[in-house]
Amino acid sequence: MTSPSRAAIVTGAGNGLGAAFAEALAAAGVAVVVNNRMHSDRPHSALAIIERIEARGGVAVVDGHAVDAEGAADALVGAALAAFGRLDVLVLNAGIAGPPMKVGTGDTGVAEVMATNFFANVRLVEAALPHLLASPAGRIVFVSSTGGLHGVRGRAAYAASKGAVNGWALSLADELRRTSVRVNVIAPYAATNMTAQPGRAADPRLAPEGAAAALTWLCDPATDRTGEIWVAGAGHVRAARAMESRAAPAAEIAARADELAAMPEARSYLGGEAAFADFYDETTRGAT
Repeated sequence: MTSPSRAAIVTGAGNGLGAAFAEALAAAGVAVVVNNRMHSDRPHSALAIIERIEARGGVAVVDGHAVDAEGAADALVGAALAAFGRLDVLVLNAGIAGPPMKVGTGDTGVAEVMATNFFANVRLVEAALPHLLASPAGRIVFVSSTGGLHGVRGRAAYAASKGAVNGWALSLADELRRTSVRVNVIAPYAATNMTAQPGRAADPRLAPEGAAAALTWLCDPATDRTGEIWVAGAGHVRAARAMESRAAPAAEIAARADELAAMPEARSYLGGEAAFADFYDETTRGAT
């Protein structure tokens, strides 16, 4: 196989969003490791994605590791290097929702959800980072959720895992800002097996392909943005970020809580240090 100019790993790519992301990257000329957990009782779903990619002239290989399995991170990176001789793009899409359970009414599955949605991503980044740093334009995209920004009623474990993903990704972006690696988060709105509801037909406008253009853009060598969260779906995008209001004296919180919660003069920051520095500066100057 001729060495490609760019190569990617896409986790959880046997169907839904991951499949759409893998196919979009392949259509853009990127060789792709299509990862999805292999099950002994049915055909490997990623094989159909490989066939579609190859039928359109793309290049892809399959990987059947569960991302949270022991040794999976090194094996996945090794698969990319063995097949393509390089690694330029890491798309961290694999995830589980956990049980639909309100806090206090049962086991929300926090440990299991965090193992797949967060800790597996950490190990993959650590295994892939030396190779991404060797790329002239390494790209890491964490597939997260607006639940990690706003919470999700009945899905506290899922929301917590995606909040962890967001914080870790933005920290990593800050640490790698002086390198050639760019790190961003995409929060897709899409109709998938994870979001399906019994008796309710999926809105065709929310097909997974509607988020793929934004993902491909974030992986492009020409896209130099980093440390951002992009919401994508139905062929549209919008930016998202954590915000803080202006400060006020704590003695006035009871009287001014509604005003401050409405976020007057809202602002965002590149990292927690910048947020603290601004808060400290405002309070020592005498906030009003």
